[in-house]
Amino acid sequence: MSNSAISPRESFLFSSESVAAGHPDKLADQISDAIVDAFLQREPRARVACETLVADGYIVLAGEFRTADESVFRQVRDDAPRIVRDLLREVGYTDRASGIDVAACEIVVRFNHQSADIAQGVDRTDREQGAGDQGTMFGYAARETAVLMPKPIWLAHRLMQRQAELRRSGVLPWMRPDGKTQVTVRYRDGAPAEIVTVVLSTQHAPDVSQDRLREDVIRHIIEPVIPEAERAADIRYLINPTGRF
Repeated sequence: MSNSAISPRESFLFSSESVAAGHPDKLADQISDAIVDAFLQREPRARVACETLVADGYIVLAGEFRTADESVFRQVRDDAPRIVRDLLREVGYTDRASGIDVAACEIVVRFNHQSADIAQGVDRTDREQGAGDQGTMFGYAARETAVLMPKPIWLAHRLMQRQAELRRSGVLPWMRPDGKTQVTVRYRDGAPAEIVTVVLSTQHAPDVSQDRLREDVIRHIIEPVIPEAERAADIRYLINPTGRF
């Protein structure tokens, strides 16, 4: 439903989702970002289009790149497997038990040079910058939070940040890198009124009980993030609702 279809005084629910650093989608984005950083650190005007596929013990990096210095292209291409393994360790994947065996996982690198046809669409002599075949995302600020983001997505991000903090610190030793959360907020008169549902699924060690997992997630992740004054009287917490993860 578009915002224009909602009456300012109508009550409605709005949900937003966030995923953990170890989620395959987010992991792929972080790997691609790390490759972008590696190119730009060596050559700030390099052009980089990198895609990453993450499967079980198998990671593929592919894309097209343009550098003024050919050695930069070769350096990053050859260093890509190390960049990937370092990032996997930082996220929390170490061995098979964690979900990805850093030492044994297969990493395939397929880097190519940027197409000359695309390059001519980007290269300009009139001081303007062409966009090539890349898209642009845009949005807008909202006054619902201090960081100018809508409340549902901000809370969802904060829950995943909290999950990552507790995993890294060892407070919840059974927690593993993957996870996902969704927050549903009821709006009244065009403003967030109360939080009605929090869904949080987190990857975990096989020996942790679902009862302990639920208790720990609510106590250590949800309650510190979701303000008590903003919780609906009948707020629902759905913790790993599909079972083992």
